[in-house]
Amino acid sequence: MADAPTSPYLVLARKYRPRDFTTLVGQDAMVQTLGNAFAQNRIHHAFILTGVRGVGKTTTARILARAFNYEDASGPHPTLDLRVEGEHCRAIIEGRHVDVIEMDAASNTGINDIREIIDSVKYAPSSAPYKVYVIDEVHMLSTAAFNGLLKTLEEPPPYVKFIFATTEIRKVPVTILSRCMRFDLRRITPEIMTAYLESILGQEGISFEPEALAMIVRAGEGSARDNLSLLDQAIAHGNGTVTSATVKAMLGLGDRARIIDLFEELMGGRIGDAIETMRALYDMGADPQTLVADLADFTHLVTRIKVVPAAADDVSLTPDERRRGAELAGRLPMRALTRAWQILFKGYDEVARASNGLQAAEMALIRLAYAADLPSPDDLFARLANQPATAPSLPPMAPMSRGPSNGGGGGPSAMRVEAPRPVMTEAVAQQPAAAQPQAALATVASYKELIALAGAKRDVLIKLALEGQMRPISFEQGRIEVALADGADPGMIATLSARLQLWTGQRWLITVSSKPSDGLTLRQEKEERAALQRAQAHDDPLVQAILNTFPGAKVVNVKVKDDAEVLAPDMPPPPPEEDDE
Repeated sequence: MADAPTSPYLVLARKYRPRDFTTLVGQDAMVQTLGNAFAQNRIHHAFILTGVRGVGKTTTARILARAFNYEDASGPHPTLDLRVEGEHCRAIIEGRHVDVIEMDAASNTGINDIREIIDSVKYAPSSAPYKVYVIDEVHMLSTAAFNGLLKTLEEPPPYVKFIFATTEIRKVPVTILSRCMRFDLRRITPEIMTAYLESILGQEGISFEPEALAMIVRAGEGSARDNLSLLDQAIAHGNGTVTSATVKAMLGLGDRARIIDLFEELMGGRIGDAIETMRALYDMGADPQTLVADLADFTHLVTRIKVVPAAADDVSLTPDERRRGAELAGRLPMRALTRAWQILFKGYDEVARASNGLQAAEMALIRLAYAADLPSPDDLFARLANQPATAPSLPPMAPMSRGPSNGGGGGPSAMRVEAPRPVMTEAVAQQPAAAQPQAALATVASYKELIALAGAKRDVLIKLALEGQMRPISFEQGRIEVALADGADPGMIATLSARLQLWTGQRWLITVSSKPSDGLTLRQEKEERAALQRAQAHDDPLVQAILNTFPGAKVVNVKVKDDAEVLAPDMPPPPPEEDDE
């Protein structure tokens, strides 16, 4: 006698698909809003559901269709209390109800497909209270299809409801969005997802390791369907049980504890140990690009714990990640973590493009180990302030090891507790404030010395004003009279007075001459003198010969040397002339 045929296996994502709002996972805000709308009988005629893949958009649409068309012995009445199946619930759940029309916009994108919906809207539902149109991936509709839907969507018959679902809400025209009640379905948090998977495994009678479940939750990225698909795969891979070893092999993940070891070795400058660990993980089957991604993921975790210590309580983390991540967050400076993230982020792309991924990954790790503790500009200034300036010298060579390598060295170490760095040397810090030297005050005896002082103080604004906007009339200690050139800024007088008091420690009276300014500023005098020198040089016979030899050449600048500069270095100066008696 032949055995009765067994029913085909139903995957977990379909077997445990929510059938009402009480079993919908992780969307409490949307359920509360819909509950209030149904309780007040303020039910919109069009809804749009958006979110990443697998968070429950299509499932929510089917549950909503049940809620619209709920009918029991007392008659049809929309409700969210769907614990007892109504007359139409079974057919809607199984997707075979004649009045609930589901359309995939990815394969029905044109105006003709929408025209069929517009034509059928005219007819009342055959058995259910409402005719419900569910359009999945609605952003795939063409522009003509969207335009054709506008009028019907704005003023549908009272017995029609529209439910749209999309993963790309930005591609939906605003004219469509403005006619719909929008719900953003959020990623399911690790805590809720972990509890959900544990309940399913309990119903299936399958044993599991918490660390394995944490890996699945992390890989699922908040998608219920992705998590259940991964769980299905893990059960099959582990022959009816879910263990961390099988999940690591299934996902191609390196051992999380070894990843943390690798991170510590890199940040500690132990590049030899790091390369050996990398090779060991590679020999175990880990992909080099995945290893770099895991390092970047752990770097982000440590940085996040450093900024938000409560992040260490995430249930999706392994015990090693919680304990050692919090410890590393307290020991590593923020600059080392951010630099590590940048190097790993760039290294990930390099590994993807390289012909040999392992070599590219090793080069990225070597770069990270050597850059782990590069000083910041503030550190450089502090170090320069704390030690006397010396001639640069090469660092001492480390003695060569004659025994087996300990896998150490090669890079600096970032593994130390952050501490505030002193800016002053110890000797200066111990002096009382009165004993510490103050900056010497400048003295100014002439207008040219004033210009030189502005240049020494690197006050370009004052220097340019003194040279090009003012002409000195009189100069004496504490008092200056100047004439302003045409177009000069009168506000520079007050600025110059304030600068002089700061530089010299005394008040200066700066007045503007009332006499007409017919003289030249220092810049104008310099320009006239340079023009005269160029003219004189141009008339020189030797220069004329050069200009005639090279057509198009011109005299650009003239430098006049002093007599002392003209003398040869080894020629003694001429003896002083003696007066004849």
